[in-house]
Amino acid sequence: MSLTGYGSEGVIRYFTDFLGAEIPVTNAVAYGTTGGGCNYYLGDLKVTGSLQDTDSGIASVGKSGGFARLASSATADGDGIAIGTEVSFSPALNGTMSLEVRLERAALTAGTVFVGFMAANADEVAEPITCATTVLTKVTPCVGFLLNSELTAADGLWHMPYLLATDTTQTSTGVVATQTAVLAECDVVRIEVDAGGGAKWFINGKLEQTVGAGLAATAATLMSAAVGVWSTTNTVATVDLDYFLFEANRSWAR
Repeated sequence: MSLTGYGSEGVIRYFTDFLGAEIPVTNAVAYGTTGGGCNYYLGDLKVTGSLQDTDSGIASVGKSGGFARLASSATADGDGIAIGTEVSFSPALNGTMSLEVRLERAALTAGTVFVGFMAANADEVAEPITCATTVLTKVTPCVGFLLNSELTAADGLWHMPYLLATDTTQTSTGVVATQTAVLAECDVVRIEVDAGGGAKWFINGKLEQTVGAGLAATAATLMSAAVGVWSTTNTVATVDLDYFLFEANRSWAR
């Protein structure tokens, strides 16, 4: 691999502040389709998931500071919605990559929320990790923050999974944070992954976890920076987003 010199556009930065005009994406179906998953763009970010289902989508919320609400569908367990980038970024090529989101939940008793990097973000986007009691099971390679009501230590306890390499499962107690999401209060979560595969997790400015060689084997995997919410029962799950910030270096590989 050869490299060219960096130019004036050497840094990629996507920042979306959800204070603004109405977001007309809720319960929409993509043009030319009659159902199934669909895909919309909101500024630099794409919206994926079960947008054809009742309740599922993203819409502005009249809260102080300006928020948008991601809502999953009540149609089935695992239906959800995500907002994020294309699956276009690799720590090996674009590191250090960072994603920071300020968010709030109106209910902590049902649903899954994931914030981080994942190797799939397509129509009918699937939750990157499924959970049962204390076991996290990889659906697609991912690294980030997780809230899941199906874990034994539920009700808002943040977890910090990194299922990127050959491991397909992880024990939740090994990746648990010291902080919980509190009902109707905001958290700022930030994940950084460097070119060597090392990662750091921050919650409200506090460093919660550092992992080095555990990610190096798959640092070249192309990923999407995203936040999503999925149903764990036939109940709508929501997460309110204040802002979304993704930063990475541009790849100059020829």
